[in-house]
Amino acid sequence: MPEFTSTYPGPPFYLFNGHLETIIPSLYRKIEGVNYVREKISTPDGDFLNLDWSKVGSDRLLIVSHGLEGDSERHYVRGLAKLFNQHHVDVLGWNNRTCGGEMNLQPILYHHGSSHDLDTTIEHVLSLGQYQEIFLAGISMGGAQTLNYLGKKGNSLPVEVKKAAVYSTPCNLPSSAATLKEKRNRFYKNRFLGKLKKKMRLKAEQFPDLIDLELLERVNDFDTFDTHFTAKIHGFKDAKDFYQSVSPDQWMESITIPTLIVNALNDPLLGPECYPVDLVGRKKELSLEMPKRGGHTGFMLKGQEFTCVEHRLLEFLL
Repeated sequence: MPEFTSTYPGPPFYLFNGHLETIIPSLYRKIEGVNYVREKISTPDGDFLNLDWSKVGSDRLLIVSHGLEGDSERHYVRGLAKLFNQHHVDVLGWNNRTCGGEMNLQPILYHHGSSHDLDTTIEHVLSLGQYQEIFLAGISMGGAQTLNYLGKKGNSLPVEVKKAAVYSTPCNLPSSAATLKEKRNRFYKNRFLGKLKKKMRLKAEQFPDLIDLELLERVNDFDTFDTHFTAKIHGFKDAKDFYQSVSPDQWMESITIPTLIVNALNDPLLGPECYPVDLVGRKKELSLEMPKRGGHTGFMLKGQEFTCVEHRLLEFLL
């Protein structure tokens, strides 16, 4: 059933606004004791995905999808891996194309709607025949990929996939993208854009005729970048078409398993439409929690290794 409240007590005192709640964990939070074993699998279009496993010998598995320009080494992936391993659940952190330290082979990279690569990952896991129960977790962009996957699969979702939970997730991508135009969010815009432009320069080395490097150097906003690069490479008309086409909320009506969404109200990267109160209110499979604090992928707890949202995902999924 829908739930809009949250038990999150708030962050340590020194994280006194949504920006600090977002930035400090991103830069300084470390999770020790997670030792991945990497597996490389092929994709149907002749590319590859790197999968990082943290196994404890379970027949239950958590698959974690990371955020924009993240990978399986991000603190929020390692945190879930360590916590769920402690509760005897295997964990798989899959890396989107170009993430995880290795450039991919095809012209396309990844985006919020890249549910096809999550689908490939899940189909590979199923082919192993080792897991009776599979749970999905997605953070930020990875949450959007997870919601897209669940909605597109609908009633054809594999029976082994039992529950899902996402947080800090742009349920409405146009609304989230608009936040990066705000002056207060210049730090995030410059950080993401700098990393993505670096990826495009590497992609230009593979495909010299694909990338206009002169234009790339002049780009300083996401609308221009996504129109001339993301949209062009992935087959969309422009940035607006891209944002609308991959926005999770157009698919969430078709989700068929219990799914939790946790989005903090002070998340600097989520616009008003990223809190799907009306949809959750009429759809029993979805639950929405909107704590007042938490920032973007923050949710820190004073003196504790794991975040409040990581504990919440464990409680909901298991």
